[in-house]
Amino acid sequence: MKTLDFFVGHYAYWFVVALLVLGLYGMMVKRNLVKKLIGMTIFQVAVIIFYIASAVKREATIPIADKAIGTADASLYINPLQHTLMLTAIVVGVATAGVAYALLIIIFRRYNTLHEPELMEAMKREEEEDGDE
Repeated sequence: MKTLDFFVGHYAYWFVVALLVLGLYGMMVKRNLVKKLIGMTIFQVAVIIFYIASAVKREATIPIADKAIGTADASLYINPLQHTLMLTAIVVGVATAGVAYALLIIIFRRYNTLHEPELMEAMKREEEEDGDE
C-alpha cells in the first residue's frame, strides 16, 4: 500500500519522467530535424514542469503580507523564485525554437530535405563541388 501511495503521491514527477524520456527519444532517435526540434521542446517543457512541481507547497499562499497570517512564519508562503525563473525559461525556449524553425526553413530551401542522412549527403556533395572549383 505504501508503494502505491508513493507513486500516486508523486504523479507530477512520473509525468515529468515520461516527458523527459519522450523528448530525449525524439532528439536521439528521430532523423527528421523537425521531429528532433519537437523532441527538444518536449524536453524543455519537462524541465519547466519539474521546477514548477518542486515549488508546490500545500496550504501555502502567495507571497503578499497578509494580516490574518502574519509574517513571522515564512513557511505559510510560497517561494516565487522557481516560477519567475521558469517564466524566463519559457521565453528563452520560445525564442530558441523560433530561431531553430527559421534555420530549418533556410536549410529546407537550400537542400530540399530535412532528413538528416540525406542532408549530410547533400552537404558532402556540395563541399566536394566547392573543392573541385
